[in-house]
Amino acid sequence: MSKGLDIVLKYFTEFNENQVAQLAALENLYHDWNSKINVISRKDINSLYEKHVLHSLSIAAVFDFPKGAEIIDIGTGGGFPGIPLAIFYPEVKFHLVDSINKKLKIIEAVKDKIDLPNVTTQHTRAEDIANKKFDFAVSRAVAPLKDLIRWSYPLLKKTKLKIDNAEGAETILRAGLISLKGGDLSDEISESGARPKIIELNSLFEEDFFKEKYLLYTTP
Repeated sequence: MSKGLDIVLKYFTEFNENQVAQLAALENLYHDWNSKINVISRKDINSLYEKHVLHSLSIAAVFDFPKGAEIIDIGTGGGFPGIPLAIFYPEVKFHLVDSINKKLKIIEAVKDKIDLPNVTTQHTRAEDIANKKFDFAVSRAVAPLKDLIRWSYPLLKKTKLKIDNAEGAETILRAGLISLKGGDLSDEISESGARPKIIELNSLFEEDFFKEKYLLYTTP
């Protein structure tokens, strides 16, 4: 097993044998593809599991998406957070969109290699999507919050979902936008006009990388 994968399994113990194999396969797949199409910076590719996989899975540490939920990953790039989340939630549907088609070719190759039937891709900008609605939108360091809100809110269903938290308590959540961001967000949040729920990721993970990293949840 990859040493890097240990950092994920330290926090997530519920993966079955197949899911662990899927996660383990990501290292060679992304190293290989990244040498052809640069989607992950060279300084980060050797920290794939910490800076990309575990970072993506911070959403799973906060939200327990119900079976059958439909989620759009806006500006997915090389497949983050969508691919790790699709591995974690095999019964949730993930639609990964990006305006750069060559990035989606990587995702299609990865999903075929590790068998992720709950992932679909679309070469488009989020604001150009029509006739599709989702329970949640997710995004990782793609654009300012005000733009993510403008793109995602028209794509959200007018639904409320029952979400079970880690303690087994039930929470009712409205369809919304979940974005992963870092740094000083005060101006960005102010400009968005939103009042997001903010989770500090260093309250979930002890590694230094997660200092000043945040999960924001907003609803229409």
